[in-house]
Amino acid sequence: MPQQSLLIRDVPVRERPRERLLTEGARALSNQEILAILLRTGTKQESVLHLAQRLLTAFDGISMLKEAAIEELCLVKGIGQAKAVELVAAVELGRRLHSLQPDERYMIRSPEDVANFVMEDMRFLVQEHFDCLYLNTKNQVLHRKTVFIGSLNASIVHPREVFKEALRRSAASIVCLHNHPSGDPTPSREDIDVTKRLHEAGKVLGIEVLDHVIIGDRRFISLKEQGHLN
Repeated sequence: MPQQSLLIRDVPVRERPRERLLTEGARALSNQEILAILLRTGTKQESVLHLAQRLLTAFDGISMLKEAAIEELCLVKGIGQAKAVELVAAVELGRRLHSLQPDERYMIRSPEDVANFVMEDMRFLVQEHFDCLYLNTKNQVLHRKTVFIGSLNASIVHPREVFKEALRRSAASIVCLHNHPSGDPTPSREDIDVTKRLHEAGKVLGIEVLDHVIIGDRRFISLKEQGHLN
């Protein structure tokens, strides 16, 4: 009588594919382990890891597996239509991600560029919104985030919240901006204090604050041009 294949419950928890992905990351996993996660379950006779290995063997590795049709996958014992559909969908998602072309990112060269980028979004807001543009080394916008809503105050707009996203996005620099609901972009004392505080924090972290632009109604003011970021 043939020996029964090892079941997944017999595999130590720390060595199971899902647990290894959580602790070591997806790149540490073999093709067999990644397939096992997608398949989710094996059969009554074999573990999902054994099923994944049989699938790879049947298609001579992932290079042929990525071209397999649903009908071909279903010919492998233990692969039903549901599993076959999930595998084909996963392969197609990978193909689409691989073929993605990077979008043309908006480039910031001047305060006018900042104003053009946000003016129509911000000039009608009835509350103050403090936003940040996170830029790459080419001054292209990687991400825009609203950090705070409400009256600007140096104790509330904390550098931690501003630069946390910059670090997460690996941004080279940031541009701060906020709106004045009155329509008058003239900076207040608080605006200037916040700017200086963020500028100093950026120097410590090596992430330059390029400007702080205040948006009014079809008007704007650059605190850099006013000499507050020197």
